[in-house]
Amino acid sequence: MTSNAPILIIDDEVQMRRLLRSTLENEGYKVLLAENGTDGLRQAESARAELVILDLGLPDIDGHEVLRRLRTWAAYPVIILSARTGEQDIVAALDAGANDYLVKPFRTGELIARVRSALRIFHAASRASSVASFGGVRVDLDAHTVTKGDQPVKLTPTEFALLSLFVRNEGKVLTHAYILQQVWGPKFEGESQYTRVYVGQLRKKLEDDPNEPKFIVTESGIGYRFSAGE
Repeated sequence: MTSNAPILIIDDEVQMRRLLRSTLENEGYKVLLAENGTDGLRQAESARAELVILDLGLPDIDGHEVLRRLRTWAAYPVIILSARTGEQDIVAALDAGANDYLVKPFRTGELIARVRSALRIFHAASRASSVASFGGVRVDLDAHTVTKGDQPVKLTPTEFALLSLFVRNEGKVLTHAYILQQVWGPKFEGESQYTRVYVGQLRKKLEDDPNEPKFIVTESGIGYRFSAGE
């Protein structure tokens, strides 16, 4: 089910805007179009969109700057759709607050799936409780307790802080830098081995098969994405 709020597409390519509009409207979404960053920001403020699809290579304002300005007031999902494949661009966009990053060319089915996922998570967050459940695991963020099946799971304070960060950001790619800042603090910038070690420990305690994780998934070269499933 879709809401009445529109999805705003900010992209300077005419054919891309047409493709995205047709794809999204066929799925029942309302769509607004902007061909540059200035118009995109104006429409984002006036139209009350519920999701933005943003290209980085805009003619007037770089997409990273558009994203930075959006994040000063907008909490709704932003999906980057860009031909830029460099790790630096991807990491910078995610660190600046993008919810997802999809590289052009892309499959329309994958885009729709990511739009649905981002909106589902965003809407659920507005009515979220302090308890999260996934794959037989139950996490009570207020009580600081974790169970798997009927058995309590013992986590260290750092492990619980990391798990809480994942749970509160379900579906969003979290970069190594962001995780380190949130859990360990700014002095640990660049110490990505900390995230790898502690993610490995969480997987051993929570995943049915730590070698084939379903919930804490690696985004190669970038960080991790937590998925609680449908």
